[in-house]
Amino acid sequence: MNKAFKFRIYPKENQKILIAKTFGCVRFVYNKMLADRTEHYQETGKSLNNTPAQYKKEFEWLKEVDSLALANAQLNLNKAYKNFFRDKAIGFPNFKSKKSNHQSYTTNCVNGNIKLENGHIALPKLKVVKIKMHRDIPEDYKLKSVTISKTPTGKYYASILFAYQHHIEPVEPKDILGLDYSMGELFITSEGVSAEYPRYYRQALEQLKKEQKKLSKCQKGSKNRNKQRIRVAKRHEKVANQRKDFLHKLSRQITNATDAVCIEDLNMKALSQGLNFGKSVSDNGYGSFVSMLDYKLREQGKQLIKI
Repeated sequence: MNKAFKFRIYPKENQKILIAKTFGCVRFVYNKMLADRTEHYQETGKSLNNTPAQYKKEFEWLKEVDSLALANAQLNLNKAYKNFFRDKAIGFPNFKSKKSNHQSYTTNCVNGNIKLENGHIALPKLKVVKIKMHRDIPEDYKLKSVTISKTPTGKYYASILFAYQHHIEPVEPKDILGLDYSMGELFITSEGVSAEYPRYYRQALEQLKKEQKKLSKCQKGSKNRNKQRIRVAKRHEKVANQRKDFLHKLSRQITNATDAVCIEDLNMKALSQGLNFGKSVSDNGYGSFVSMLDYKLREQGKQLIKI
């Protein structure tokens, strides 16, 4: 089985520069490969099996960053193609935007190139980075990969994926709980109990509007605009953290209390786009809740049943 842990890291200034460069190179390789594949197919009607290594001769600065990060950009593009061919409703792969709030790259553990010791993590190209580990990692866990990310507020994180051997005895589902999706309450149980979701985004909406209005009045490129941009990002980050904390605790509570959970298999993306329900759907985070519930149930040999 695989399990990921997310820890905050504290890179030095020169490491921050290299991380930013890696984000850019990963985005460039993804977009370049997508553009070349699209053009090749339009001209020949055939697929193109291009790789990041092909571009290093023309763009030598790609050699300055972790090659495994570039290889994972290729894997992500291949996955996007597979998802599209499996379900056209997902849409054709999109180009990555430089202005995206989500900045990350993934590197793999090969021949011990990633190590955790004494409050630090050793990473390819970056070398040693300070890390704040809020939990111990069992000795039998084998490190597989690390995803480095940066939030809009300027914080850096390492999501570390481990593989471990764990025999799980399947639990006979005697106590089954049904959950019906509710836009306002997150869900209603088969026993008629509401999740009583606090709707954090709605609570913060007025303050977010005020901060966003201040941002729009700031001159582009100014220090004040950057400061205000961070204030807005911190507001959004607080809402996201409140939501995530609530959903983690709720999914754990349900997992411990029942043998199986039965839910309706909903297309949350389609639901958020329909009838202007976007804010309501994204506010309650039902999709994230289902993902949390799924892996927590599986860890205990229990089931999430979708109908």
